[in-house]
Amino acid sequence: MILRRLVQIAITLAILSFAAYMLIGLMPGDPIDLALIGDPRLTAGDAARLRALHGLDQPLLARYAAWAASVLRGEFGYSRLFAVPVADVLWPALRSSLALLGGALAIAAAGGVALGVLAAARPRSAGFVDAIAVIGQAMPSFWLGILLIILFAVTLGWLPAGGSAEDGGSAARFLVLPVATLAIANVAAYARHTAAAMTATLTEPWIRTARAKGASRTRVLWRHAFPNAAVPILTLAALDAGALVSGAVVTETLFARPGMGKLIFDAIMGNDYNLALVALLLVALVTMLATLAADLAQRALDPRLA
Repeated sequence: MILRRLVQIAITLAILSFAAYMLIGLMPGDPIDLALIGDPRLTAGDAARLRALHGLDQPLLARYAAWAASVLRGEFGYSRLFAVPVADVLWPALRSSLALLGGALAIAAAGGVALGVLAAARPRSAGFVDAIAVIGQAMPSFWLGILLIILFAVTLGWLPAGGSAEDGGSAARFLVLPVATLAIANVAAYARHTAAAMTATLTEPWIRTARAKGASRTRVLWRHAFPNAAVPILTLAALDAGALVSGAVVTETLFARPGMGKLIFDAIMGNDYNLALVALLLVALVTMLATLAADLAQRALDPRLA
């Protein structure tokens, strides 16, 4: 199964890279057009030489074939926007997004699972948990972020309004507000999935058997019920793994944090083929590998899926 899935991932990446390259290549304008607009001293001859240097005078299919061959050799090329190797641009942005979204999703998953188990174990609290979930889903992240900035940065002055540790200060202080913004927005999904799965699992015959044998309430919830209810939660976590490397462009922009979301957006708008494609393929690869890992974990938790 693992070998078959790895082959499917490779084929999917090849198809995705071709489709993305074609779509980006068909966008109006190219980096040379942008250079002509930015520097009126460039002549038509200069533009022709630059297009030949970058291979932009070749047909789109030929350019894709050359790009794919270089990627297979482990050569990702240079970023036209930043004039440095693609890996040198991706790593700082990826590290920033991992710190931001990794912390946010970990807090959201932990808080959502706790609320979901509470709603399933104590039905009287289900209304309270649903209210929290609805409020979390209803608040746009940019609006919530602005409220947190006004309260904790402007009014109380406890935390910085934006930036990163490179601006001076502890890295943790710069992460608190953006992490809280994303965590509050994502906790609702985990709470609802956990509550639904746990409620269904607690009605199963083996739960009644465990209770009849004298198992404690805590053991029934976490040893017997939760592992079986964790299957849909693992699926949700696998889908969220793609967000770890794709970034959160709204939150990163609001808190002035360099990240993958803003980087991918700039690369696409600037027709930076190498940077945009490598970043998009990285997001797709991480998402598919996380889904494979979630499937393996689900089979370990529930042998009936094997």
